[in-house]
Amino acid sequence: MRKLFLVVITFLLPLPVVAHVNSPDVYFDGAAGPYRLLVTIQPPAVIPGVAEIQIRSADRDVDQIRIVPLKMIGANLPPTPDVAERSATDPQLFRGKLWIMARGSWKVQIVAGGAKGTGEMFVPLPAASTYSAKMHAGLGGLLAILGILLVAGIVGIVGAAAREAGLRAGQSRDKARQKRGHVREAIATVIVVVLLFGGERWWRAEAADNSRLNYKVPQLQAELQAGNVLRLSLENPNIVEIDRYGVKPSDEFLINDLVPDHGHLMHFFLVRMPDMKSFWHLHPQQTADGQFAMDLPSIPAGHYQMCADIVHHTGFPETEVGAIDLPSISGQTLAGDDAGGADLAPSETVSKLSDGYRMVWQRDTAPLHANEPLWFRFRIEDGGGKPATGMENYMGMAAHAAFISTDGKVFAHVHPAGSVAMAAEMLAAGSAHDMMAMQSAAPGAEISFPYGFPRTGDYRIFVQVKRAGHVETGAFLAHVN
Repeated sequence: MRKLFLVVITFLLPLPVVAHVNSPDVYFDGAAGPYRLLVTIQPPAVIPGVAEIQIRSADRDVDQIRIVPLKMIGANLPPTPDVAERSATDPQLFRGKLWIMARGSWKVQIVAGGAKGTGEMFVPLPAASTYSAKMHAGLGGLLAILGILLVAGIVGIVGAAAREAGLRAGQSRDKARQKRGHVREAIATVIVVVLLFGGERWWRAEAADNSRLNYKVPQLQAELQAGNVLRLSLENPNIVEIDRYGVKPSDEFLINDLVPDHGHLMHFFLVRMPDMKSFWHLHPQQTADGQFAMDLPSIPAGHYQMCADIVHHTGFPETEVGAIDLPSISGQTLAGDDAGGADLAPSETVSKLSDGYRMVWQRDTAPLHANEPLWFRFRIEDGGGKPATGMENYMGMAAHAAFISTDGKVFAHVHPAGSVAMAAEMLAAGSAHDMMAMQSAAPGAEISFPYGFPRTGDYRIFVQVKRAGHVETGAFLAHVN
């Protein structure tokens, strides 16, 4: 019955939207001591709810994996760790389930044990109810029938008790007892009906209060001023709704508590719809709480979708979304970490870069499927097909990628470590928020991203790398069955 309930909840509710746009699953590639693990977490659609966890070990030397949920910040009284179940057909695959009991920023502690000893890792998990669970019509009808039978049973018991409780063996009921039984049945019916209606009103009030706490996707407001100055205003619908109905505000959704991720408080993405050939990854400066501004580079006219990634001090990531119609802009030359292009022709396998270089998607011939964790591998080559040299870290990482559906309804900002915000990863591990302090060795010519498409359809994949001091952007097509 519990499994049936989980299946019904999974397939009847829409996907939650928190850190990305309609791409709720968490993908993370990391090390638990000596063991490399690829972790996929499907957050619960409603809170409290069950998170589905899948862990793949890179080698066969992991014997056991234990998992436990912890709050990202604050006192933790963790439950007894659950032991992930090892697949009977794939010894490198482990699966488990964890109850997430409250909204907010969580982390999953993963402890792996095997021939090389024990190691642990923490995977951030943002949790928020986006929708309220609706009862299935068939289940509602069944419960209604059972409720009617229960009411009839209660009324019948009261009437029988009034008519027959005081009778001796073999004694018949007289008219007075019959009348008293009917009267008490009528009284019992009224009481039960009043209780049912009162309970129904209470249930509706509780459901309404709960729905008001559901996470609402923030809408980014933008205004173009003085030729090429774009001013952005962050929306905070969740804290406003919570305050309005007198519920204690949550500190998960404030807009004055942002922390830097890769050295920037905001990662701002512009993509022209529907051709998606004009794509920009920019970094506005904060001018006040919830207010940002930047000078745009030269951008062709069109209708643009906006996505703004931010991270709160609790490690809770959000993507604010919006749209804007822009005229042709003659702006400043790209500088710093800002990157993009105005004529990015997508390809299925090879994307041209500057100076005769190219980016190759090393994909196999198998079709792409939704809800399937994959490794997206790319290789940067020179004009002769040799591995590119002079590769550099881009904002502390080997590369950045954006997965966007052609209808604009799916957006995910992904790194080689996965889809989690790196500031949240550092907080989960007990380190500082700013990933810019964590510079690794210069990357090679091959990069990869763990990710899974959340649904079928057509996508664009934009991959950004840095070579010889210049940020390059590759664009690719993907069709998901």
